[in-house]
Amino acid sequence: CLQIDVARAIELLEKLQESGDVPGHKLQSLKKVLQSEFCTAIREVYQYMHETITVNGCPEYQARATAKATVAAFAASEGHSHPRVVELPKTEEGLGFNVMGGKEQNSPIYISRIIPGGVAERHGGLKRGDQLLSVNGVSVEGEHHEKAVELLKAAKDSVKLVVRYTPKVLEEMEARFEKLRTARRRQQQQLLMQQQQQQNLSSQQNHMS
Repeated sequence: CLQIDVARAIELLEKLQESGDVPGHKLQSLKKVLQSEFCTAIREVYQYMHETITVNGCPEYQARATAKATVAAFAASEGHSHPRVVELPKTEEGLGFNVMGGKEQNSPIYISRIIPGGVAERHGGLKRGDQLLSVNGVSVEGEHHEKAVELLKAAKDSVKLVVRYTPKVLEEMEARFEKLRTARRRQQQQLLMQQQQQQNLSSQQNHMS
């Protein structure tokens, strides 16, 4: 397990630091990197990719494919926060969050709402504004909204999500949807006004005749 390997590496660094054979400030810097949130995120995403990627061949091929997929996940998140792996239990009450967006709306798929008191809120791993990258090893980047919903519904016992936090993009998307809703409401109001005008004209003509 990669987590055990990292823990062993930190333990060895501490022993080296105690021995005084290597400059302490260099070891301390390396230790900080291994204990950082970013390193933890890389480890979690790597382990997730290793569990979900199926490659025929020796373990070396599996390791290479896993490394490539991990690098791709982090490269895709450049300029945003790094990817995270979130595992939620699947219960009768559902997962406790809503998603919006999708290919048909020309936008990524996002966590739009964390339901108060639901599984996701109790777990605490997901945030409103998280972009959904994959569900149980299946990528949903560039997919239709319904594909993500189907994958979430099909999950049994638990669901593993890879997400990254990009709240600004969600805000832009919600603003775009609000503009569309406003435009639709105006169209409906105009149609109603036209219908009322036609009805008034008809009633006036009937009255005159």
